[in-house]
Amino acid sequence: MARKSRNTLIVAALMTLTSLTGCQPIARMAADYRVRQGDRKAETNHIQAALREFERAADLDPKLATPYSRMGEIYRKIGDYEKAISSFVEAIRRDPFSFDDALSLAQIYYFRHRLGEAVQAYLHALDLKPGDFEARLNLGVCYQTMGDHAQAAECFRKAIDLDPTKPFAYVNLGVAYSAEGKYYEAIRTYKDALEHDANQPLVLVNLANTYLKQDRLGIARQSLEQAVRLEPEMAAAHEALGYCQFRQKDYDAATESYQKALIEDPRLPRSHAGLGSIFMMQYLNDSSRKDLHDRALEHWHRSLELEPDQPRIRQLIAKYQPGKRESTDEVLLTGAGND
Repeated sequence: MARKSRNTLIVAALMTLTSLTGCQPIARMAADYRVRQGDRKAETNHIQAALREFERAADLDPKLATPYSRMGEIYRKIGDYEKAISSFVEAIRRDPFSFDDALSLAQIYYFRHRLGEAVQAYLHALDLKPGDFEARLNLGVCYQTMGDHAQAAECFRKAIDLDPTKPFAYVNLGVAYSAEGKYYEAIRTYKDALEHDANQPLVLVNLANTYLKQDRLGIARQSLEQAVRLEPEMAAAHEALGYCQFRQKDYDAATESYQKALIEDPRLPRSHAGLGSIFMMQYLNDSSRKDLHDRALEHWHRSLELEPDQPRIRQLIAKYQPGKRESTDEVLLTGAGND
């Protein structure tokens, strides 16, 4: 209690001196004291008390950016992102040269799917610190999310120049290249990522999907088999392997892969679609197996339940309703592709 009274007296004295002299350095001293008090309360998780201290600091010295930075950090921590954004905006208005505030603002904008504003905030951060790897990489992620793959690739290349040791930067660049249709560049970049860290099953899946876009089924299958060896519980790897095997007409293997994928994640529309196609082809080769026909339709229905926007699956269900029979060539046109 005595300590609290002493602190109050100190601040009151500083405020009185400020009002009497109009001296800005004294106001800054009082505001800095409130910021330190707020920091102490934040460290002990007294969030509301900390916010009050920072608000008082802002009132004492309206030109000081630090109280707004601190409030932004607290609001972000407690999940009040709109107040966090407002706080960081105010901090940047008072100190346009604060890289940390610009970076924090950009991150929250991205998290809130305000991508255009996130790009502007990242660009501002990079004006202040052009050599920052994180800001450059995250700017690329923003562009990639917006569908500007060329700009994304440029950012990822610059990030790699800044720090060539980070495998995930190569992965992001590979995704951008693949989206641009630059498959050879994507393959080379995925391989660069694997050279930095070979234990990346998801990169192997990305690599295989790029091979599949080039109809290089054999090497795609090798990559996917390696991926499932590294991570046997990765549903995406089993699903992609099933599609590759389907394309190779290795239907027994494809069935097993799709089923493994659904064991790991039952909500995979492409795996259901692929199994439906395989079972329907088997039924058309042996019409006595009515169970295969029913299983095919059920998997197609489940696929549509998970992803309704599949016109081809809807056509197949209409075509193969009970009492109708078509050739296997029609079924082969579907296949739960990953491309």
